[in-house]
Amino acid sequence: MKTVIYPGSFDPLTNGHVDVLERALALFDKVIITIAVNPAKQPLFTVEERLSMIREATSSLGNVAVDHFSGLVVDYAREQGACGIIRGLRALSDFEVEYQMALMNRDMEPDITTVFLMPHDRYTYLNSSMIREVASYGRDVSGFVPPIVSEYLKRKYSGD
Repeated sequence: MKTVIYPGSFDPLTNGHVDVLERALALFDKVIITIAVNPAKQPLFTVEERLSMIREATSSLGNVAVDHFSGLVVDYAREQGACGIIRGLRALSDFEVEYQMALMNRDMEPDITTVFLMPHDRYTYLNSSMIREVASYGRDVSGFVPPIVSEYLKRKYSGD
């Protein structure tokens, strides 16, 4: 069984993330979508909230596991028995940083391959920061995120 890791902060999960996840599922037997916990960052949602959102948003997809980790993604991938790491590329500007990380990861774990996947072009401009900002002004982001994420954002910014 070919398992890959799809790491990210997912703060919050967007339709672009889901699109990349679906593309990965078409290529691999199992995808572990995992939240990379970075103590230096101040996320909008807790790890538990993000896990809950991702689980609900992906519940209809088969062969998806949802988890979180801290540390190096290659170490987590090795611990999970993964053969690869999925990275989404929205624009050429993403490539340089992702390429450098992929080469470093390959140097540390030669048996784990980074696979770059592009989301559908309708999602290439989306990112979690933009979604948070638009939602913070009370604007509807339901066309850009799964329904559960839209609900979480409404509650977060309404103070509920």
